[in-house]
Amino acid sequence: MFCVSLRDPSLLLAISVIGVTILVLALKNMNSRRRQLITLQNPEMKYPLPLIEKEQISHNTRRFRFGLPSPDHILGLPVGNYVHLLANIDGVPVTRAYTPVSSDDDQGFVDLIIKIYFKNVHPNYPDGGKMTQYLDNMKIGDTILFRGPTGRLFYHGPGKFSVKEQKTSKPEEKLASQLGMIAGGTGITPMLQLIRHITKNPQDRTTISLIFANQTEEDILMRKELEEVARTHPDQFHLWYTLDRPPVAFCREQ
Repeated sequence: MFCVSLRDPSLLLAISVIGVTILVLALKNMNSRRRQLITLQNPEMKYPLPLIEKEQISHNTRRFRFGLPSPDHILGLPVGNYVHLLANIDGVPVTRAYTPVSSDDDQGFVDLIIKIYFKNVHPNYPDGGKMTQYLDNMKIGDTILFRGPTGRLFYHGPGKFSVKEQKTSKPEEKLASQLGMIAGGTGITPMLQLIRHITKNPQDRTTISLIFANQTEEDILMRKELEEVARTHPDQFHLWYTLDRPPVAFCREQ
């Protein structure tokens, strides 16, 4: 007959190791479940999210940070998709589409970088932008409605896309080893979403060429980050700027 004593040090050590292993696995599983708390559960629903932070990036550009339902929530936005913001402005419902600069690696918040179109600045648009001025006037704690995910392009990586011809169409699978991008102003945000996702994955060798157009050097958004990506991924990410009104020094440097 085989007998084991619970006083055996080797047995107690083995039990302790098993217990610690089970605890670690349980904690990992709990953390995984927390990361699956998705805000945008239904693309047809509207989700009120509060403004929790606002940063002035330039004279007419802001970063807006909106809080998610809990610190453990992610937005739940597939790469290649965007969100709609909805507000009632002067009694009129207004909807605009934006691509966040944050991602589902970020928990508890979503960031938008938006150019404000002020009234009485452009002669063709004396009233300015309804939604952008509304956002600029929001106070911390004010809420706005989000809806999404929206979009017909999905990036699964490495180099794998699915594209819907229409909103209700069946997605078609596409493969690409090289991507060409042209962006202007805040149109950089959907490009940045894809650039970040590709370059952070060592297994994704998709190459990207970006032409980024702006009016002046001061208007170049996310310049520091873009140039850092170009520096750290010289064989993968190629960056060019075009300016309507370039300073002489800028032309020489570029």
